[in-house]
Amino acid sequence: MKTEGKQIEDLENFINTFRDKSGRVKYRAKLSQIAASGSKSLVVDFDDLVSYTEISTRLTSEPEEALESFDKAAYSILSNESPEFAKSIERDFHVRISPGETGEVTPLREVTSKKLHKLITVSGMVVRTSELKPLAVIAAFTCKAGHPNNEPQKGIILRRPIKCGECEETRVFELDEKRTEFIDFQVIRLQELPEELPPGQLPQALDVNLTGDLVNTARPGDRLNLTGIVMTEPEYSQGSNRLRIFRSRIEANNLEVLGKGPRDITISKDDESLVEALSKKDNAYGRLIQSIAPSVHGHETEKEAILLMLLGSPSRVLPDGNTLRGDLNILLVGDPGTAKSELLKYASRVAPRGLYTSGRGSTAAGLTAAVVRDKAGGMMMLEAGAIVLADQGIAAIDEFDKMRSEDRNALNEAMEQQTVSVAKGGIVATLNARTSILAALNPLLGKYDPYRNIFENVNLPIPLLTRFDLIFVIRDSPDRSRDEKVAKHILELHRRGRYEDEPPLDFDMLRKYLIQAKMIDPVLSKEGEEKILDYYLQMRSSASDESMITVTPRQLEGLIRLATARARSLLHETVTEDDAIRGINLMRRMLETVGVDVKTGKIDLGVLHGRPLSERNLLELAIDTFKSLEGPKKDAVEGKRFVDELINSGKFGQEDAQRMLSSLNRSGQIYEVKPGFYRKL
Repeated sequence: MKTEGKQIEDLENFINTFRDKSGRVKYRAKLSQIAASGSKSLVVDFDDLVSYTEISTRLTSEPEEALESFDKAAYSILSNESPEFAKSIERDFHVRISPGETGEVTPLREVTSKKLHKLITVSGMVVRTSELKPLAVIAAFTCKAGHPNNEPQKGIILRRPIKCGECEETRVFELDEKRTEFIDFQVIRLQELPEELPPGQLPQALDVNLTGDLVNTARPGDRLNLTGIVMTEPEYSQGSNRLRIFRSRIEANNLEVLGKGPRDITISKDDESLVEALSKKDNAYGRLIQSIAPSVHGHETEKEAILLMLLGSPSRVLPDGNTLRGDLNILLVGDPGTAKSELLKYASRVAPRGLYTSGRGSTAAGLTAAVVRDKAGGMMMLEAGAIVLADQGIAAIDEFDKMRSEDRNALNEAMEQQTVSVAKGGIVATLNARTSILAALNPLLGKYDPYRNIFENVNLPIPLLTRFDLIFVIRDSPDRSRDEKVAKHILELHRRGRYEDEPPLDFDMLRKYLIQAKMIDPVLSKEGEEKILDYYLQMRSSASDESMITVTPRQLEGLIRLATARARSLLHETVTEDDAIRGINLMRRMLETVGVDVKTGKIDLGVLHGRPLSERNLLELAIDTFKSLEGPKKDAVEGKRFVDELINSGKFGQEDAQRMLSSLNRSGQIYEVKPGFYRKL
């Protein structure tokens, strides 16, 4: 066994002599740059240590001692080069080990007792971060006689000296905070990545201690490759006795935040060539639509919309700091048994980053973010919800109508501003939520009523309804030919266990195609821009009344996002006229279904904003009628007389007039003073 001095000498020799492929003395040059940049750590690739068998073996088997020697060796060289700078960061300087390109990454599920006190690299998603707190590394104590005693500290439990070093007596010691040396300390919780989670299993999670310059480098929702030493700490019962059960915790040595783009899945050069070849085939766009959810028969319009949502549009940051949203939000309203859930689950699986959740068991905190207290340390921790964890991905929310209204309202900010703001327990933070939302719900009465407007068919608040770029209604209407095709498709799946007609792109290939396509940032061509502008102006001018709402700038931005996503689907660098036409067609299909006032048959987006023009006119007539019946003395109006007057106007039937009375009473515009009699507020 080599002495510590010899080990440090070997490490100094490695830093001074190791050369990269270009012949440059790699780590000696890095140390020279540290003083200039003000950095506090030297990152060493584990790949470079493989040929140094003794160093790499000791680093993995005895990581605490090896890293301490590595710190001393690197600091010694830094002290010779920049003595003043080295002195200023003496306690904060560390060597960080990076797994490199070929380093082994251990899944969190495999961090067992055999990994204890070993240096490993794990991958995961940050779901919690604590507040930053000072941690004592050298605690200065003073005994009752006034003698100073300094004790190096390890772990998070402060250990007081037993006996004074000068008077050699056991005394009561007090902490001298001014002479105590502190470093920054933070706890994060790392959870298994959703795509790596085995079906039916709970995700594994580990708490990680961050110190020094590692604090505040990761936020909830970030994906990390984290290198550290697996340690244990005892779990305590309610009394003072220790249990035999310990919990694992990682002392972080280095962390790398993975790119926020969809490149978390590596694509080979051969795959890139294959994707480009597929994009140039005849009917490439149709082949992509057919590959979406092949187990679901039909629903081509909805599948096309989901494809464009998966691709999305690049967000734009304006000079004043405002961001133009690039993600598409889609709502599916459908009768029971129309495969809405299957579409949502497929979209969440095929998306490079996707999460599926059900509205029945989801709360505002579970979807957005929450502040919780850590049971072990008592610290307040910020915990990310599904929308934040799916940042730059897809959040599929099924049974959207089963959520409580206060929980749904928490999504307003996330869907438009793409952020989640938290102010609770002394923690005020804003998290990124650049997420596309694909939601599905059943109609209010169980089956969609085509003779009622959309807001009467769904149990959603108007502000949330208007934040969806596309809304599609899936109706279950009997049709002999279509029903036969669907039935045969399902029977074939059950009989053979596979598709009768295999999709043009299998699941893995489609995923790689989407990743490659999302790398493209198309720009609007002159032809595409004119096509979108012409359609927008045409729809604006088609209003028969000034107070009728046809399309708004929000729909214009949705058209741009749809056209850009269509350009991405074919790997176009520019948004062509054809791309604009496909986006316009999708928007037109939505407007011709959910955007039509059922009473007039005209497109009126007032149906999404609360009341169409026809209903607003009827409401004004009803209020004027009620005022006339009140008279100058504001007498109470009999409900039956009010209903009769509405019928006599010729604008209302018996049922409509009765419904108007109930609506005015329910909205608080009139109130019942005694049974059958009403007065206006």
